[in-house]
Amino acid sequence: MRPGAVTFHPIGIVHSPFKEKVGTPIQACFDGPTEGRIEIFERYEDGLDGVEGFSHLYVLYVFDRAIPAKLTVTPFLRDVRVGVFATRAPSRPNPIGISIVELLGLEGRFLHVRGLDMLDETPVLDIKPYVPRFDVREHARIGWMEGTTEESSRYKADARFGE
Repeated sequence: MRPGAVTFHPIGIVHSPFKEKVGTPIQACFDGPTEGRIEIFERYEDGLDGVEGFSHLYVLYVFDRAIPAKLTVTPFLRDVRVGVFATRAPSRPNPIGISIVELLGLEGRFLHVRGLDMLDETPVLDIKPYVPRFDVREHARIGWMEGTTEESSRYKADARFGE
């Protein structure tokens, strides 16, 4: 692929109880019981074959309601500005999000999931299986997040997130 414009087309859509940013979990691991569905569009349904064997999935999606991109942001865990690429803020040059959800079941082209942190009707770009052997890194560093507590990590989205 040559450098330049890249075009993606959604493969599905999220059906979530979260209708607006305020009250939506910053990360799903802090609001695990939230359940919803991911609808895969009919033409991509065959791509779900075998997915039911995995307990967790990565969901890549579009932050379709994010404010315009900023290269420095104030993350929700600290009152200091950092580069957007050192955060998971939704206001990005390419507003692509990633979440890990627990797969509760597959019904036709609907994935029943737990651990949603996405807004209702969020466009889904891709789904990939979570594989601990591939994905867990034992000695990962966490940069500016070092020293944050479990309690400080439980905030909900607010108006300043990603600004």
